[in-house]
Amino acid sequence: MEYQSRLRLLGLPLVHLTTGHMENGRYRRGIARGWVAIGDIAFGGLLAVGGVAVGGISLGGLALGGLALAGLSVGIVAVGGLAAGLVAVGGAAFGWAAATGGLAVAREFALGGSAVGAHANDAAARQFFQQPALRLTLAVLQQSRWAALLLIIPIVVGLRSARKDAPGPSDRAT
Repeated sequence: MEYQSRLRLLGLPLVHLTTGHMENGRYRRGIARGWVAIGDIAFGGLLAVGGVAVGGISLGGLALGGLALAGLSVGIVAVGGLAAGLVAVGGAAFGWAAATGGLAVAREFALGGSAVGAHANDAAARQFFQQPALRLTLAVLQQSRWAALLLIIPIVVGLRSARKDAPGPSDRAT
């Protein structure tokens, strides 16, 4: 199944949703490309959601982007089970400037169960993570499951309406 919005910006559809399907006995992944892209593999200018997601804000199993949230995330701000980025938050977090998590490794500030960095689990690291912008970011990330739910609801509604509009077996000419 596939949906692309008619509205395009700089050659990309505003929204592109696609799912994988069987073709000639083989599974063909749904590759979405758009400003908002949702598919098995998604490339989104603003938002990408998929098993593999690449975009400004990326959500998925493997995410690459400005803000990456995934099992394995790489980004400017990376959040996930294994996270790597300028600032990383996760079970195992590797950050250039800062990291926090079970294992936190960073050049400057590391805070976690096992921390490695110039300032690891010390007052400077705690103070760094108490900055208002970081506290707000971490609070938002703790509530990100609700943001994901708010994203999923319009997607499901859109997919359901797209299925209703798709021609069925009785609509085909014989």
